[in-house]
Amino acid sequence: MIKIALAYGEKLFTQLLESFLIKESNIQCLFTALSGKEFLRQIKKTPEPPQVVLLDLKMTDMEGTELIKKLKATHADMKYILMSSYYKKTFTGYALKTGANALVPKEISPEYLLKIIALVHTKGYYFMEEQIEVLRSQIKPRPPRPKFINEGEFTDREMEVLRLLCEQYTAQEIADKLFISRRTVEGHKDNLFVKTGARNLAGLVIYALQNQLVSQDNLSTF
Repeated sequence: MIKIALAYGEKLFTQLLESFLIKESNIQCLFTALSGKEFLRQIKKTPEPPQVVLLDLKMTDMEGTELIKKLKATHADMKYILMSSYYKKTFTGYALKTGANALVPKEISPEYLLKIIALVHTKGYYFMEEQIEVLRSQIKPRPPRPKFINEGEFTDREMEVLRLLCEQYTAQEIADKLFISRRTVEGHKDNLFVKTGARNLAGLVIYALQNQLVSQDNLSTF
């Protein structure tokens, strides 16, 4: 069961989306809000916070990215899907940098949205094909090599885990694939966060792209 919440500035769209989502057996819609401030009030009243939040990129009182920043301080594990009629693929890098796990146009089909919700919930991020191209184009031809612990060098096993994470495998799936325990996978993932300075899986993917550790083919969509 995926627990979700909605924060979108258009009442009719919010009602229609909620009506669609509550019919799904694997989704529980905890609450909806029409503004960022209303969402913050609602989440304080909710005993168990949502796991995935669908956010309007531009609400009347604040942008979705601003709401994400406010929520990150108290709800670090929540995942965020930004939706907007103002969608442009060039917003992808900015959205990820501010903490979003996915950025999608409001006009996508409901069935497609369900797949994205599931992927963000289980894998931690979602990129559309056109967004991967944008991320690559926004990377400098010769990006400076970051200097982190051990000069950013990775063990062979850490590289295997990094590539599989970019291919959207879960920790358990990686463990099964590499014949190691899930705890060992989580340990390698923690090391990757430390060495790259990334704060989430999307950050790891961007780091891997910037440093040519993975190719575009590694970034699976569906």
